[in-house]
Amino acid sequence: MNRIFEKLLLCFAWASGIVLVGSIAYIVGYLIFRGFETLNLTLIFGDTKPVDALLLKRQVFEGLFPAIIGTFLLILLSVGWSVPVGLGSGIYLAEYAGKKVKRTLNLFFDILSGIPSIVVGLFGFSVALFLHKHYSENIYPCLLISSLSLAVLVLPYIVRTTQVSLENLSPEMRLTAPALGATKLQNIFYVLIPKSLSGIVSGVILAIGRCAEDTAVIMLTGVVATAGVPRSIFSNYEALPFYIYYISAQYSDPQELLRGYGAAIILLTLCVILLFCAFVIKKQLAYHVLYRI
Repeated sequence: MNRIFEKLLLCFAWASGIVLVGSIAYIVGYLIFRGFETLNLTLIFGDTKPVDALLLKRQVFEGLFPAIIGTFLLILLSVGWSVPVGLGSGIYLAEYAGKKVKRTLNLFFDILSGIPSIVVGLFGFSVALFLHKHYSENIYPCLLISSLSLAVLVLPYIVRTTQVSLENLSPEMRLTAPALGATKLQNIFYVLIPKSLSGIVSGVILAIGRCAEDTAVIMLTGVVATAGVPRSIFSNYEALPFYIYYISAQYSDPQELLRGYGAAIILLTLCVILLFCAFVIKKQLAYHVLYRI
């Protein structure tokens, strides 16, 4: 009976894995099938020469270049705000917080992770209005407000993955460095964090993916259809998720809809590049910490 149950469970696991991989392959394949023919320099740069666009000599009006740059800057800023705070909070919860504090903060971050993105976007919009009214009339919804709002949205992922990765380390690993005379801080930075980098980077990867795909937050906090390459963090900007959204909702002909599929392929490619960079940074950091220090 147990062997039959084990075989059924194994078959179910294989079937679930096949369905998952097949679904991903179907989605990616469908995007490539519909949008591959639109992938060219005209889709990205429009009528502007690529060299002029890359050197910011001329603005791109009918291409995706400003949206690509805006999305890239948005992800970097959002992850840049959230990673230091998330790592610090995760380390505190795993290594320093007492039981009551840990339960309270865990509940807080669990609630924060369940807040709908549109609510976070509305909060960011309200912050922009408050700053515009009480501090400076030059403050509007912009790239800075969007990145901070997205940082709040993805912060729970980084905190929880950092905390869980540190808490799952074996007691022997925790005690080795202190037994040799290392302080608690040295043990955390030279032993525990390098050994838990895989889990920490997983949280960063989740944050990158969430920042790249979210549309509700940026719709309320600074993204527009035609802004060009942002000149500063206080400027409006374009983004690929918003472009895909309004093209799919307001396209006037099939060719324009195909440009939306092309934009989706570019967005996936940008995410893959950033995720690959995250893995490379993880490997280099682990090597530096373990063998160079």
